[in-house]
Amino acid sequence: MPNPKVTFIGAGSSVFMKNIVGDILQRPALAGAEIRLMDIDPRRLEESQVIASKLVATLGVPATVKAYANQREALDGTNFVVVCFQIGGYEPSTVVDFEVPKKYNLRQTIADTLGVGGIMRGLRTVPHLWSICEDMLAVAPEAIMLQYVNPMAINTWAIAEKYPTIRQVGLCHSVQGTAHELAIDLGIPYDEIRYRAAGINHMAFYLKFEHRQADASYRDLYPDLLRGYREGRAPKPTWNPRCPNKVRYEMLARLGHFVTESSEHFAEYTPYFIKEGRPDLIEKFGIPLDEYPKRCIEQIADWKVTSEKYRKADRIAVKASKEYASEIVNAVWTGEPGVIYGNVRNNGVITSLPSSAAVEVPCLVDASGIQPTYIGALPPQLTALMRTNVNVQELTVAALMTETREHLYHAAMLDPHTAAELDLEQIWNLVDDLLLAHGAWIPEWARPTGKQRVA
Repeated sequence: MPNPKVTFIGAGSSVFMKNIVGDILQRPALAGAEIRLMDIDPRRLEESQVIASKLVATLGVPATVKAYANQREALDGTNFVVVCFQIGGYEPSTVVDFEVPKKYNLRQTIADTLGVGGIMRGLRTVPHLWSICEDMLAVAPEAIMLQYVNPMAINTWAIAEKYPTIRQVGLCHSVQGTAHELAIDLGIPYDEIRYRAAGINHMAFYLKFEHRQADASYRDLYPDLLRGYREGRAPKPTWNPRCPNKVRYEMLARLGHFVTESSEHFAEYTPYFIKEGRPDLIEKFGIPLDEYPKRCIEQIADWKVTSEKYRKADRIAVKASKEYASEIVNAVWTGEPGVIYGNVRNNGVITSLPSSAAVEVPCLVDASGIQPTYIGALPPQLTALMRTNVNVQELTVAALMTETREHLYHAAMLDPHTAAELDLEQIWNLVDDLLLAHGAWIPEWARPTGKQRVA
């Protein structure tokens, strides 16, 4: 049996690359994989090549590692494409996404999925994803894209809209990651929990969350989660002490279902938790404002130490991650079926959301590829909340597809958090300022002409 070729675009995301390569090479059928690394930063690319090569040596597998500076060459004849880049990086782009809105007293936590930060990130990112699609159609038309880049829903939607023949799935670890967190809160082993989730990326909800009993029946765990929250026993401290996870428990109490993405994310997808003049809300729910820039600074500092440690080490410790990439590669390559949660074009899988939207649902994966599971209609309160986010995603994709700058303003105007804080004139002026500040990082058609301001 031939060995799979797996290409990483944005391989300079070295820690992420290390986790995925480690997962792949620990699977017997994939141990001889050809790992192709591509990045525009020569230094980061060289670091990643060193790490990947040492993983191969540590595991004692016959895999090969190749580095590329040219995207199309890296994709030529590949079987799988792992996309893991961040256009514009922490500096300048993430800094711009946070600092410019602050001038309007619009505060954010993560700003990579929705809101003005998510819109700008999508504007920067989608054209580069489209360039990968162009190259895939030319040199690897049957390859599957495993897309790990935010804003996940906007990206997935835009790829499906412009390049419908590209085989793609958007991947996030929030569904399985949150299930692990809730198992800790409940004091139940994770492997005794069964769940079913569906929705949109970062706003999928557990439709079922159950505990397997001794008689093989299943007990609903939602009453236990609610009781723990009301009695102050949940949530337990998370991995990040700045993020106490109270937002999601409050939404469980209000909606009857638990959302799969973190409290720090969810706080900025709705108009309820971050409000000018309401520091009591920030304190009550532990909202970590400016959380993503803080993480970026910490990660940059950590990497300076970690990269040097990896460079000097003869062996690199390998352990399994929670990412789905290796399960997908293994299932497609061997035909051994697997189940993942993936972001795909809806196409009627969730009947209460637009057919063109990107949805996150359970998917069967085998030699035929990725096959979404039919869900049907979601509970109406969940559908209604998701639609407020889908509106922003749809308008951002429309702006990109038609090169209509006005739709970027419309997307910001309909964003729940932005609209709760700013009036229309402020929103228009803010979008102008963001487009201007991003300069050449965004497409030429989106750059300001000086005529956008309405007043």
